[in-house]
Amino acid sequence: MNSTNKMLSLKKKLLKQREELLSEAEHTINTKLVTEKESFPDPTDQAAAEHDSNFLLRLRGREQKLLKKIDEAIARIDDGSYGVCESCGGQIGIKRLEARPVTTLCIECKTQQEEDEKRQAG
Repeated sequence: MNSTNKMLSLKKKLLKQREELLSEAEHTINTKLVTEKESFPDPTDQAAAEHDSNFLLRLRGREQKLLKKIDEAIARIDDGSYGVCESCGGQIGIKRLEARPVTTLCIECKTQQEEDEKRQAG
């Protein structure tokens, strides 16, 4: 498979993932609206429902960040800068892009970043 076909394949994968995330978010919103309309006479049931709702919203916050990364990756594919490490400027390996299509770092720079974070935390 040539480079152009590989980029189109990765773009399709990103668009599919984006569509799935948006569909799940819509389902969550609809479910939350139904739950909010229910009244819970028992305070424990109400607290459990609020806890579940807060958890879903935090989860959706993470998905919102992923959606942004997906949009940025699609934009990089469109402008021709996809697959270039933002740290060293080298090419990101195709296997890494297939495994993590939203990545902006080659494996060497990502490894270095993680080691730096460990040193700062420890």
